[in-house]
Amino acid sequence: MATPLSASAVLTALRAEGVTVVEVGNWRTHNRNTKGAWGPLNGSIVHHTVTKGTASTVAMVRDGYTALPGPLCHGMIAKDGRVHMVGWGRTNHAGGGDAHVLDQVITESYGTHPTPPTKGNANGTDGNARFYGWECENLGDGKAPWPKVQYDAIVRVQAALCRAHGWSAKSVIGHLEWSSDKVDPRGFTMADLRASVAERLKHPASWSPSTSSPVPAPPKEKPVASTDSKVTALHTNLLSIGEIGTTAKGTSSGRVEHGAGYYLAHILNEVRQLRADVADLKKEK
Repeated sequence: MATPLSASAVLTALRAEGVTVVEVGNWRTHNRNTKGAWGPLNGSIVHHTVTKGTASTVAMVRDGYTALPGPLCHGMIAKDGRVHMVGWGRTNHAGGGDAHVLDQVITESYGTHPTPPTKGNANGTDGNARFYGWECENLGDGKAPWPKVQYDAIVRVQAALCRAHGWSAKSVIGHLEWSSDKVDPRGFTMADLRASVAERLKHPASWSPSTSSPVPAPPKEKPVASTDSKVTALHTNLLSIGEIGTTAKGTSSGRVEHGAGYYLAHILNEVRQLRADVADLKKEK
């Protein structure tokens, strides 16, 4: 467990790692701290935005939307590799997740992947209190490219946090590894990303490889399995609409309190992806 870095300290860590940082407005004090705890922190979560266009994406993750107020992350890693800092403190990025995954991240005791999560937004542990969160500009369909400069920035950001806290790469997870109803990030595997972070941590923060490793190719999707999992996730979210949970206290057993609009917004994103998967499945027949 670790005390969250200050805004000044995270800037120092990121810039030492070679990250190009863009400070957006009052990001140092823009947060959701009035809604719950932030810290102690146990790791960092990588997300994709399901958006296109850097300016509009920055605005969205900073301000949020009607169903989910911003900030929605601490920083947004754009296609060009620049990291837009939009908030510092508690942010609406992780939602509910699996306490068993949290335990494995704390102890860094898992193998290639943490145990698949069985808890999600509706019934999970409060991840907003326990993780840094980084949104990455991408359509999230498993086909949209991840430019090398963006992938390199993702690696550098995660390495900077691990280096600052003395964590290994196993303190970095994807949203899909935290919550049973999430699929992000898509287009590379978290095992590959952690390997890239681990390699970087073997060198000084100023290190730049002479030749950048290529971004792993998107994995071959299995539409049937993917579709089945999305139907299950949608059903879980629908059942949770209107349910009132208790406010999380930063403990492993804490519940996450969200309004119905929160779930509706995420269900909309899942429906869009479900339609795309069905279309792909039809093409293969």
